[in-house]
Amino acid sequence: MSYRRRRRGSRIRPYTFTGGRTRSRHPLMVQTLISTADPSIDPPRNLMPESERILLLCRETRSVAEISAELKIPLGVTQVLLSDLADQGLVYIHPTITGHSPSENQVLERALRGLERLFQ
Repeated sequence: MSYRRRRRGSRIRPYTFTGGRTRSRHPLMVQTLISTADPSIDPPRNLMPESERILLLCRETRSVAEISAELKIPLGVTQVLLSDLADQGLVYIHPTITGHSPSENQVLERALRGLERLFQ
């Protein structure tokens, strides 16, 4: 369901989904992968339709960018909604390699060398 829901000719602004919040409590990048904590559980009845849709989408692991695009809502709004769901224990935020630590740099360098060998 998109944020342009029709309600007597008006549009619902995306920031109303988040109560005006613009920052998530979890570090979520566009490439961060998200999945439901337990795919066999149905979404709680008290969730907003957008959060319910996120849970249904995340039965398969998806990136924050994919979720945002599928819902047709801004990335920042998606990040806040995902953060709320994570706080409730409904979604799992997979660790993301950022390249900021020495061990992550090593992993990225090995991956790059492997890709270079594949395309030589």
